[in-house]
Amino acid sequence: MSKNVTPYGDSDLSKKEQVTLMFDRIAQKYDNLNRVLSLGLDKGWRKRLIKLVREQKAVDVLDVATGTGDVAIALSKIPNLKIDAADLSTQMLAVQDKQLEKLQLKDRIKLHVADAEKLPFDTQFDAVTVAFGIRNFANLEKGLGEMYRVLRPDGCLYILETSKPKKFPMRQAHYIMSRILIPSMGKLFAEDKGAYAYLGESAAHFPDGEEMCNKLLEIGFSKVTNKPLTGGVVTLYNAQK
Repeated sequence: MSKNVTPYGDSDLSKKEQVTLMFDRIAQKYDNLNRVLSLGLDKGWRKRLIKLVREQKAVDVLDVATGTGDVAIALSKIPNLKIDAADLSTQMLAVQDKQLEKLQLKDRIKLHVADAEKLPFDTQFDAVTVAFGIRNFANLEKGLGEMYRVLRPDGCLYILETSKPKKFPMRQAHYIMSRILIPSMGKLFAEDKGAYAYLGESAAHFPDGEEMCNKLLEIGFSKVTNKPLTGGVVTLYNAQK
């Protein structure tokens, strides 16, 4: 089991409530800071995920923990794809909504305020995507189970998430990034060291690699694969219902 890291420590709020409030608070500066922290590599990571959806020839896709919409907007470049995007943070969705208006994509992407652990959908999607959001689920197993439920038979789940490099020097660099640089830059640019300290801690304690693959298999997924990217700082998972 992964450590139950929360943004506000001993707060009376549940982890789900704490995480939602945190993302509401940092929504306006989230994208720009993430570009800096990932050295711009996040765009290439998402392209790898989008490529898998394109190759699958999916028609209906759900982007879970969609946030400000990086993945949903990238998915819109696939012709004729129907895209639903869900998140519990109304402020993150508000940022995405403005982006969709600017890019004239409001007819392509339908936004939903929705809990990943209780998705308001039937078994209706060919693919489900989630990028850099799954480690924020209050209950990982429930979230994975819901994504499995809404997939059609033979549908695919694609997860892009931070992971812990196993080899020198990426392992040491990752430790410095997650424990020192992310909280410090969060304080400097987003004026919220606590939120980015949580993001670094949650990345350090989240199950990855084979451990995550085993969780997907336990839920019922098959043909589970994981592909470490950039020395293992992130991993792309692919699982079929």
